[in-house]
Amino acid sequence: MSLPLRIALCQHQAHEDSEVCWKRFEEQALESARRGATLIVSQELFLGPYFCQGQETGAFDRAESVPGPTTERLQELSRRLGCVVVGSLFEKRAPGLFHNTAVVCDADGSLAGIYRKMHIPQDPGFDEKFYFAPGDLGFQAFDTAVGRVGVLVCWDQWFPEAARLTALQGAEVILYPTAIGWDDQEDRELHPVQYQAWQTAMRAHAIANGVYVAATNRVGREGRLDFWGGSFVADPEGRILHQASFGSPETVVVDCPRDRIEKTRRVWPFLRDRRIDAYQGLLSRWGR
Repeated sequence: MSLPLRIALCQHQAHEDSEVCWKRFEEQALESARRGATLIVSQELFLGPYFCQGQETGAFDRAESVPGPTTERLQELSRRLGCVVVGSLFEKRAPGLFHNTAVVCDADGSLAGIYRKMHIPQDPGFDEKFYFAPGDLGFQAFDTAVGRVGVLVCWDQWFPEAARLTALQGAEVILYPTAIGWDDQEDRELHPVQYQAWQTAMRAHAIANGVYVAATNRVGREGRLDFWGGSFVADPEGRILHQASFGSPETVVVDCPRDRIEKTRRVWPFLRDRRIDAYQGLLSRWGR
């Protein structure tokens, strides 16, 4: 750990051409570094459109090995900028076996670790179980130049168990590359309710675990989905330090003083007061 924690969220609109997507992310990463960022985070599956709105076998052609070509580009970018860079990729692990995977590249260009999305949704417009096998690497945190970083992906953000187990690995910040939007088939009156629930769930994770939380979401119209953006960073007390716009690309850079974690945990000692002797029921699908 040698750098301060200044988080950059790269919120942009996707494109069919992966090179266009790469250039958009790269430009935002360069801007972030100029503005003093030390930790740069992509949105979920940042190299293309959100292809999971139906079951199209041709979409598997978008996948690549991890580590692989894009991982190497992200490592080169992190080395060039002297920043930690987190990218969300479509991983081809073996023929017919695919994951939704995030890579963490340290500021010296080394690969600090990878995380495979553990919770895979199956909702109208989010047909992810057709594409992704659940992650099998568990909940992790990785030592980097900005401290110990945990990564979860999109649907993971609704599960307090995921945030807790990541925090228990020593994460000082939990990052959520995200692709979430409003579906045409939903009641428009529920749109603000859905966004508020999304943000509130992650703010609660920040509070309950005494960590920074940052979510990077995409913007723009794709198929039946209208991605709402609204990327944000919350501190360990759940305060929103910055919230991005709902409809436009934006590069967010937020200073996150590390001593806030210790100060908050001393006042709210939730980790101290956990009853680890009484939580066996969490391993059951339902109660008695």
